[in-house]
Amino acid sequence: MAQGEGGERRRGRRRWLPAACIPRPGCFTVSAADEGPSGSGAEEGSRLAPTHLVVTVNGIVGSADDWFYAAKHFIKIHPEDVVVHCSGCNSATRTFHGVDVMGRRLADEVISVVKCRPELKKISFVAHSLGGLIARYAIALLYENETATQTDCNEECEKDVNDARRNQPTGRGKIAGLEPMNFITFATPHLGTRSHKQMPLLRGSYRLEKMAFRMSWLAGRSGKHLFLKDIEEEKPPLLLQMVTDYGDLHFISALCSFKRRVAYSNVCGDFIVGWRTSSIRRQHELPKVSNVLIISPSLVCNSLLMKFPLHQKQDFVHDGKYPHVVYVEKPKAQDVDFSDAVIYQAKTTSEMEEVMLKSLNRIPWERVDVSFKKSRQRFFAHSTIQVKTYFLNSDGADVIFHMIDHFIY
Repeated sequence: MAQGEGGERRRGRRRWLPAACIPRPGCFTVSAADEGPSGSGAEEGSRLAPTHLVVTVNGIVGSADDWFYAAKHFIKIHPEDVVVHCSGCNSATRTFHGVDVMGRRLADEVISVVKCRPELKKISFVAHSLGGLIARYAIALLYENETATQTDCNEECEKDVNDARRNQPTGRGKIAGLEPMNFITFATPHLGTRSHKQMPLLRGSYRLEKMAFRMSWLAGRSGKHLFLKDIEEEKPPLLLQMVTDYGDLHFISALCSFKRRVAYSNVCGDFIVGWRTSSIRRQHELPKVSNVLIISPSLVCNSLLMKFPLHQKQDFVHDGKYPHVVYVEKPKAQDVDFSDAVIYQAKTTSEMEEVMLKSLNRIPWERVDVSFKKSRQRFFAHSTIQVKTYFLNSDGADVIFHMIDHFIY
């Protein structure tokens, strides 16, 4: 009897269990297959093991638990499709160590997970805040260029030649040996935080922004990376390197290999990361919407939409299921004349931001704009968008369900 009770306890622990082969104790992997009748997804009578790995990455001073709510509902809604690994290798003060160091840790952790689960075939990343930059560095380390088969070699080669002539990234390859599917970021400072009004907490004050620039050392090497201060040995700042295939690291090709890239952004209430840097847009490219539209999408009328010809009517969201999702921009790539050499030529803040914008927009991004303006949790928008803590950030639940419902499985 005691042995049977012990077996029941062991099976109960399988749902939220740090994998034995993971180097960091803070992470956990969630899979419905681990709760089969026999306690193993491989034995008869149990569920088939999911083949799609979803890796979640926390932001600065965060932890694996930040994605608990999303991981729980991923498994609840799609138990047969996904296994969710909430990365724990970069937590608390370890998030001050720099994007490159944390990216290597994450890459090592992903490799460990993949080795433990040979049934995996697909991979996706879901990252919050600084975690989006960490994930972008990690996928460059995990990227494997895939050689085309003989049957489609001619077509693929011709496409690659045309892309190379226009200096466009190619979209063929694997991540950690798996097929890349979704790359999704929530409130990630893709352009850094150095530019004017990229950190809303400073209220657009040039004096405060200069002070923050000087005090960026408080966040360690991560602060230097975010403020583009890491110019060493005549190399461009890391965030500029990460918009090209720099040396042996194929940053842009790895990003391009995913079938879908999505940037969720806070329109207002996020005092940490600005709307422009999280949505990878220029100021004039932000949706020109009135306060009425941002506060209450249900109040939109045809006369309002006629005032804003820049954006398609169908891009505005009027779905009561996702009340805080106010605008969705369809993915589209910009055919720009871009040379990798410009990352060495950009010196001023505005020049560096423009280089990052041009390069990142060579590949299509779906942009989802979120507003908590009428919510009591609007002052915590940076955490609410990912439901970091349900008690404090529950209003962001519809944003999480929006991500899950539109995920490519």
